[in-house]
Amino acid sequence: MPHSNDPPDLLISRALAGSGEAIDALLGLYRNYLQLLARTQIDMHLALRLNPSDIVQETLLRAFRGFPQFRGTTEGELLVWLRRILAHCLADQSRQHRAQRRDARQEVSWEASCDRSNAQLAALLVDRGESPSQMAVRREQCVLLADALERLPEDYRQVLVLRHLERIEFAEVAARMGRSSAAVRMLWARALERLRTELESSP
Repeated sequence: MPHSNDPPDLLISRALAGSGEAIDALLGLYRNYLQLLARTQIDMHLALRLNPSDIVQETLLRAFRGFPQFRGTTEGELLVWLRRILAHCLADQSRQHRAQRRDARQEVSWEASCDRSNAQLAALLVDRGESPSQMAVRREQCVLLADALERLPEDYRQVLVLRHLERIEFAEVAARMGRSSAAVRMLWARALERLRTELESSP
């Protein structure tokens, strides 16, 4: 029976062989990653009260049902596929709430935006001076980062998401969080240090 602590490559192999249990265990590895991307996209682009958890649940449901259409073999290829599904779910919700007609160009823009957020998440490693060799080489770094961010206190996670994923200046971050710029800078520094500790303690 597959377990969520099995290596992704092993789960992918079993999932491609048709194991529903392996597909379920595999997709469960990326809930935090998708949740982070969904939250970022909603905050940046939608003035709507959407629940990121609902978007992620729909994304995972579509991925489970459509897994036979996945043509990749690696975790990196799986992330690209999952981001595409997430982008389509976001586009569907945007149309539903704004009563817009289906527009393929809009879906492409959602895909590009999700890809940009993924790249900005990866850039957090560069900002911290982390080298790829210091991370678990068997896992995609963005997934490890998303899992580590999920373990942080909410204010730590918020300041890192606003500053690094949404690329907001400290003054605006301070306004959003209801704190002074100096306090936010101190919070940001502590959050980075806590993130480093979480990454170093990751299995």
